[in-house]
Amino acid sequence: MTAPRATLLPRPRAAEVLPDPAGPRRPWATALRAAACGAAVAGPVIALATGYAPPTLIHFTVLANVLVAGALGWSAVRSWRGGPPLSPRLSGGVLLLAAVTGLMYHLVLVNHGGSPASDLRGAGRSTTVSLLLHTVTPLAVATDWLLLTAPRALRLVHIPLWLSAPAAYLGLTLVRGALLSPGAPARYPYPFLDVDTYGYAGVLTQALALGLLFAALGVLITAVDHLRPNVAGWFQHRRNRISPPAAGGLK
Repeated sequence: MTAPRATLLPRPRAAEVLPDPAGPRRPWATALRAAACGAAVAGPVIALATGYAPPTLIHFTVLANVLVAGALGWSAVRSWRGGPPLSPRLSGGVLLLAAVTGLMYHLVLVNHGGSPASDLRGAGRSTTVSLLLHTVTPLAVATDWLLLTAPRALRLVHIPLWLSAPAAYLGLTLVRGALLSPGAPARYPYPFLDVDTYGYAGVLTQALALGLLFAALGVLITAVDHLRPNVAGWFQHRRNRISPPAAGGLK
């Protein structure tokens, strides 16, 4: 007795059964994120090319802009491919880094003369680098968050992960300062991290206070995320309403 004909047919391949996980491309989101990534890249590049308070790469602002540029660049690629958005664990951490960079500069470093931009050769280039690093990039990240991401995605449990980057920077700075000789230039890139002036106890105390402020900022960002309107969803809904109806099947 022969098997039924259906059992003799070849099985369909997985690619023919599973739906395509990629969604529609989002060219406007791609363009905005690519422009924001370019701004985040331009600041560190100009800083390295012009001698922004050497050594440049030890400054938190420059490192934060490099991380932000990587995240925005990857987000732009995913938008172009129609892929899912970045994880809130990553996007929230990038937002907190950008907020810390902008607020620390405008509220603390400028008022206390601790801005590394004062060492840049040329006032015009100093202004350009400072504007890109401390103002344009944070505003670009905030705009991406408010306009291109869905609300109510951030969680309080994400905050310890977001604070790992500033904590790692503190450890890097202290280890580097301990390895360098006392007369080395920019041994401690920021005044409140100067162990020679405050000692390790004083530096760690100030770092703990800043860490608590960063955590409070993370709580505030999370709270705002749960209260803000869904602008990205509104744009998507409006685009779907004004787009022409899909063509029907062949008859």
